[in-house]
Amino acid sequence: MHRPIDPDLHLLRDKILIMGGAAESAIARATRALVERDSSIANQVISDDDRIDRLELELDEACIDTLVLQQPAASDLRFVVGVAKAAPNIERIADHAVNIAKHAIKLNNEPQMKVYVDIPRMSAIVQEMLVAGLDAFTSVDPDRAWGVIRRDDEVDAMHRQVTRELTACMMEDPACVPRAVELVLVSKHLERIADYVTNLCELVVYIKRGNVIKHVIEE
Repeated sequence: MHRPIDPDLHLLRDKILIMGGAAESAIARATRALVERDSSIANQVISDDDRIDRLELELDEACIDTLVLQQPAASDLRFVVGVAKAAPNIERIADHAVNIAKHAIKLNNEPQMKVYVDIPRMSAIVQEMLVAGLDAFTSVDPDRAWGVIRRDDEVDAMHRQVTRELTACMMEDPACVPRAVELVLVSKHLERIADYVTNLCELVVYIKRGNVIKHVIEE
């Protein structure tokens, strides 16, 4: 007789929420380090990344233990597999937050540019996406997951706008080129975070229905 799998699933849910919460905090603090020109916050984001890496390893081990020690039904099995796939996506989100923090440190050592374009708003949106995506994942709610996926287009549009504005700035004032390039890269990291949140939400549909929707666009 195998013990019920439910406690194991609750443990996986708790761990993925803790890991996701740490990644969301990293995005928020990296953005704050940029906007407030506070390199001490940026350095803390970088040092805290080790904890997120450890959480990924713990989740990987917990998923393996659950699969080896239990005989999960199809839906439970898909959830365990989904968690195993979600953890690397969250770890990469945290890595992008670390990269934003590194760009912040570089920018904080240079004269401040007049405007940060829409990067703070862009960061707020990807944080909202991540929180909603984690909620959709842990509650296995495909409808909410689709709502998050649709917001990816919004972030893509903002990234294009940021790139256009900073390109114009570089053309007007060549002296701002190095700083503008750093900000374009920050915007790109935020755009990639939205992509990873989309991956997370696509897993929700897989867990619920057994359908792989990666690269499929809902009409």
